[in-house]
Amino acid sequence: MSELTAQTPSEVTGGLNERLNKLRAGVLGANDGIVSTAAVIVGVAGASSDIRAIATAGIAAVVGGAISMALGEYVSVSSQRDAENAIIEKEKRLHSEDPDGEFEVLVQEYEKKGISRETAEQVAREATAHNPLATHLEMHYGIDQSDIVSPWSAAVSSFIAFFLGAMLPMLAILFPSDTWRVPFVFFVTLVALAITGVISARLGGANQGKAAVRLVIGGALALVLTWAVGWLFGTTVM
Repeated sequence: MSELTAQTPSEVTGGLNERLNKLRAGVLGANDGIVSTAAVIVGVAGASSDIRAIATAGIAAVVGGAISMALGEYVSVSSQRDAENAIIEKEKRLHSEDPDGEFEVLVQEYEKKGISRETAEQVAREATAHNPLATHLEMHYGIDQSDIVSPWSAAVSSFIAFFLGAMLPMLAILFPSDTWRVPFVFFVTLVALAITGVISARLGGANQGKAAVRLVIGGALALVLTWAVGWLFGTTVM
């Protein structure tokens, strides 16, 4: 008979945290790229019909926004990574100084889940036979030592997604006539937001319809307000 080898949580997930890290950064980047760029160009379009001014403002928004989004992701995920690495080093030290004490802590954690002392000790021995440190990290902190997220991958994913998302309102403002520019940007932006809402909800297991509606309503308010600000300043200052 062939033996069945039990897999650890890290072996089962196999890089799941890193994939989710990239997807999260990508969805947020795309959403921010769509909304922020559309808001800028609609605001400028409310003040002026000069396509060169609108395009210049849009390009500036794309470049600045993409860099800002990537930098924000890098800093945020770096902080998370540093905190996780600090916990890992702390657990390594504890296991080196007092392995029996760490084993007892694990047994007590299993007992808190309603397992008897004898069974808890057996489970703890079997769970730590392969990699005691990994078992403690997973049990106490939910950390998979082999799947620590990368700040660089989050930054790159966010930058690319922001840029691609921002291209939608940018292209939408360039081709229609003066009369249809703003309405067409509204249409393209809200459709794109609905799509990103569905994608983000699917990734998180949430209600896709509600997520799409929230993004569409929020995006519509942002566009209306920025257009109104541009129109107001364009008529009173210029």
